[in-house]
Amino acid sequence: MNLFHFIFMLVVFFTIESHGQQMYSGNSVMDCDNNDETGPSPAFLYACNSVKLSCPAFLMFRTQPLYDTVMTISKLMSTDHVGLARINNITDFHKILPLNKELIIPVTCSCLGKYYQANTTFVIPTDYDTYFTIANYTYQGLTTCNSLMRNNIYNQYDLHAGQNLQVPLRCACPTVSQTDVGARYLLTYLITLKDTIKKISKRFKVSIQDLALANGFSSDNENDIFPFTTLLVPLANEPLSSMTRTLGQKHNLSKKFILIGTLAGSFSAILFGLCIGYFLWRRNRKNSDKKVIKWVLPKDIQLGIASVDQNLKVYRFEELEEASDGFSLLNRLSASVYKGSLKGKRVVIKKMGANANKEVKILQKFNHFNLIGLYGVCEHDKACYLVYEFMENGCLKEWLQDKTSQETQTWTNRIRIGLDVAKGLQYLHNFASPAYVHKDINSSNILLSKDLRAKISKFGLARSTEKGQNGNSSIKCPIESKGYNAPEYIESGTVTTKTDVYAFGVVLLELITGRKVVSENDDGEEVMLAEQVIACMVDEKHAKDKVNYLIDPRLKARHPLGFVIDHGELALRLVKLSVACLEPEPSRRLCVNEIVSTLMMIQMDAQSSDTMFEV
Repeated sequence: MNLFHFIFMLVVFFTIESHGQQMYSGNSVMDCDNNDETGPSPAFLYACNSVKLSCPAFLMFRTQPLYDTVMTISKLMSTDHVGLARINNITDFHKILPLNKELIIPVTCSCLGKYYQANTTFVIPTDYDTYFTIANYTYQGLTTCNSLMRNNIYNQYDLHAGQNLQVPLRCACPTVSQTDVGARYLLTYLITLKDTIKKISKRFKVSIQDLALANGFSSDNENDIFPFTTLLVPLANEPLSSMTRTLGQKHNLSKKFILIGTLAGSFSAILFGLCIGYFLWRRNRKNSDKKVIKWVLPKDIQLGIASVDQNLKVYRFEELEEASDGFSLLNRLSASVYKGSLKGKRVVIKKMGANANKEVKILQKFNHFNLIGLYGVCEHDKACYLVYEFMENGCLKEWLQDKTSQETQTWTNRIRIGLDVAKGLQYLHNFASPAYVHKDINSSNILLSKDLRAKISKFGLARSTEKGQNGNSSIKCPIESKGYNAPEYIESGTVTTKTDVYAFGVVLLELITGRKVVSENDDGEEVMLAEQVIACMVDEKHAKDKVNYLIDPRLKARHPLGFVIDHGELALRLVKLSVACLEPEPSRRLCVNEIVSTLMMIQMDAQSSDTMFEV
């Protein structure tokens, strides 16, 4: 045993010499299909690169609904509640702490195989949880879906309430070079939207060089860090409670506001888990108890959907006629779209002609909360009728143009709508099999439910990202897409997932400004909203002042005392996100995972501050 240990120490020593410090994961942790066959990957955990097989370490965790007391958090992390309370200077183990309050979690970090980890267990609370949501929302990035899948026997599509998971938490031990310069501990720190290496180094009183080196940064990329990912902070002494903060709170909120923020945050997290979990459940289970109804459609449509397992309802034309009151003008929503009621359920009936095969084929593959639901079809007189779920608040474009609605006047609704659209695109780009580009994202094709939840519709131009299906496009987008088209599409017809990202950036600008995407200046020339905003952001020094000019006046709420509540900082963060989606070069645009994580952080910060509570 001593000989084995000696050999292991030699191997580790030479590994340290050749590989140096830990490598920053970046957004690779958002991908659940990574592998580490060629060596340890930061998309899993931190590599065993120290001579120490075990050491005390620290994690940073932020309070959230269900995990907001010393007792509940210590159980989640399998750490001693007395030690947790001591290091955070908390005397009441059962006291409910403020939302998004940072806590220092002391753990024992051990090298197991390739990686360091602190071990805990987690009982899955619902059938809708996934490895992705558990890693990124419950544990806030302190573990990864890749490491969860490796450490548990359950298939990623077979998770159920009550199952007990082994959860390896991200931690590490100092290397020889770090201990030589006085670092005795490593803190796994959760990055926020506003963080930079410089700010983190100042906060924890560690040099920028030591912090960058500990995470494998060079001087060229030390600020390329992302929310929902972690950094290692080398510390000479145990971290102090004075180093923690409560995110999003510049001053104390009333109990009422804290309660509202807690409920809103909980609802958003649970809903996203429900969406992802329900999709995975539907994709991997066939309901053998339901009888599949065969299609009665023209042969050309049947050929277009022959490879799809159909379980849509086939309606009789008489049913649709009765549902829409004979397709009356009173029920007409547009040229070929009618509202109606089928067995008490409100629906939309769309006449598609005989060219519905593509939309049916695509929508039949999808099942996601933020994509429009297709209930069934009907063939009559050489035409095809599609039956969709009914969206009470119509399209986003019309909703934004309604100057009288109180619902349009809150940041809460607008950020949530933006996040819904981003999550719909995230599903299309990353979770659908195969992945798809929507290709026609605009505010006319984003529909709103009675609860103002957004769903992407109109998939007639969507295309698969599979090899051979991408590249140049011969299909031109309709007139509604003017102002949303990415430069590469206008110039050469090139379509990729970044085409959708560009269009999303424009939609986000609509939500911030309430302005039209294409307008006319005093000379009668067309002006694009995206170009206007980008021009305003060129001068970073005065960006906030110019953003205040861009904000939709309906969002400039007044406090009961009479002064206008300053939303400049919130709007600036959203505008910067939009501009990052509008980069002329596709490779420089954000990916949809980065958009979702950034928007969730903005939403979370906003919910825990009074910027979201308009009066």
